[in-house]
Amino acid sequence: MSALFERSDALNTPIECFVFDAGKHEFPVKPHWHYFAEFIYMLEGSAEMRSNDFSCVLKKGEMMIFHPSAVHSIYPADDSMPVYAVLKFDINRFNHTPSYAPKIRSIFQYAEKIGMKILFGREAVEKAQCSRIWSVCMAEIANYQYGRELVLQANIYELLMNIIRLWLADGMVIDNRFIPQTEDHTIDNITEYIDLFLSENLRVADIAEQCGLSYSCFAKKFHEQYGMSCKQYIEKMRFYKAEEFLIFTDFDLNYISQETGFSDCSHFIKNFKKYKGVTPKQFRSSRRPKNHTESQI
Repeated sequence: MSALFERSDALNTPIECFVFDAGKHEFPVKPHWHYFAEFIYMLEGSAEMRSNDFSCVLKKGEMMIFHPSAVHSIYPADDSMPVYAVLKFDINRFNHTPSYAPKIRSIFQYAEKIGMKILFGREAVEKAQCSRIWSVCMAEIANYQYGRELVLQANIYELLMNIIRLWLADGMVIDNRFIPQTEDHTIDNITEYIDLFLSENLRVADIAEQCGLSYSCFAKKFHEQYGMSCKQYIEKMRFYKAEEFLIFTDFDLNYISQETGFSDCSHFIKNFKKYKGVTPKQFRSSRRPKNHTESQI
C-alpha cells in the first residue's frame, strides 16, 4: 500500500481546490492514497470512481467523497472526457464542532466504518450547496486576499456539516455507540498541537511525547507523512505565519517575531532573509499595494 502513497503538502497547501479536465491532464487517475479528504464534483461527462472495494459511475451534478487513506482511482465511464472540480484538504484541521458532538474527523471515520454513502446524487448535492461552495473556494484559492484561509474554512465547514446532516437523515446516529472521543495526539493530527503552540519554544522531543512515540520513531513517521523533518515543518510554518503578518498587518517586527516563536527580532530578521532572500521590511514593501502607508519598521 505504501507504494501507492501520494504525499500532500499539508503546510503550504492544506486546502486545494481546482478543476480537472481529463482532456488536458493525464487520465485515468491511477490508484493512490493520501492523508487528505478528497471531494469530487462532476461538472461535465461522467467517470468510474473507485474507492477501496466500492465503485460507481459519477455523473454530471453528482459528488463523490474519498475518505482519508482510502485507495482510490478514477477511470473513463464512456467515450467522453470528464471535467470535475476537486476539493482536497487536511480534515484534521477542521475540528470546531458543537460541545455535544465529536470532532469532525471522528464523525467521518465513523461514517466510513459503518458504510455511510460516499456517492451523492443531484438532489443531495443541491442541498449541500456544492456548486456555490466550490465556486467560492476556487475564487479564494486564485486570489490571495486578507482572511483567505478563514473564508475557505468557513465554506468547507458548511459543506462538511451539510454532508453530516445528510448522513444523519439517512440513519447515522451519534450516541453512546459512537467511537469514544479523546484529546490524545497522533501523527495524523499533531499539526494541530504545533499550530496551537507555535509561538512557544517547541521541542521535537516534547512533540513526540505528545504522540506517545520515541523521538526516533516520531521523526521517521513525521518525515514519511509530511516530507520534511518536524523541525523544518515548525520553521516553515513560522515563516508562513510571519508572511501573513507582514502582508496584512502593520504590527512591528518585535511583535511578529514573538507571535511566530522566534527567540528575538534580530534572529527573526536574519532567518527570514535566509529563507526568502529579502528582509521582512523589503518583503512587506514588495507585497503591499502602492497606495498603502508603509510601516516605519
